[in-house]
Amino acid sequence: MQKLFLTLILTFFLFSFDSFAQNSSISEAYNKDVKIRKTGMAILGTWAVGNMITGAIGRNQNTGQRAYFHEMNLIWNVVNLGIAGAGYYFTATGDMPESASELLNDQVSFQKTLLFNAGLDLAYIAGGFYLMERSKNTINKPERLKGYGKSVILQGSFLFVFDIILHTIHSKQSSQISDFLAHVQIGKNQVGIVLGL
Repeated sequence: MQKLFLTLILTFFLFSFDSFAQNSSISEAYNKDVKIRKTGMAILGTWAVGNMITGAIGRNQNTGQRAYFHEMNLIWNVVNLGIAGAGYYFTATGDMPESASELLNDQVSFQKTLLFNAGLDLAYIAGGFYLMERSKNTINKPERLKGYGKSVILQGSFLFVFDIILHTIHSKQSSQISDFLAHVQIGKNQVGIVLGL
């Protein structure tokens, strides 16, 4: 009877420890994920504020295409600041996923968003070149088109580099969870972990 009781207690502690270890590792991975996202949004927000300040000053101190360049930097980064603020807020107030697979799904979704944004960034850059080219063939405020075009190329280029770097850093984080899940096998009425020796 004592052996059975001792076996039950040991089994309970082993299961509790295993559950704690899994939740602890999910918590650790989630906290790393949150830190990466918050840092990314802080960088985007800093870029936005810097561009808004220099854009406002540059718009007032320049004329012609340089004034329009600064004007578009200011306008563009009002949007960037909104995105950074919302991204930071939703990251900071989000709930921790209950499982590693849920966390991985969230991370993969975020990475897809970053890649989609990188594609948009390339479209912005192309649009900037289009505006600069169009400025050569119009008499209707060509300096504005040229200044706006240069700004859109700059902003699109920054965002492209930002999205690709953030995606690269973030994908390294999610690959750890993916590696863990690759060793989990689910069958009918059973769950197992495959250990590589």
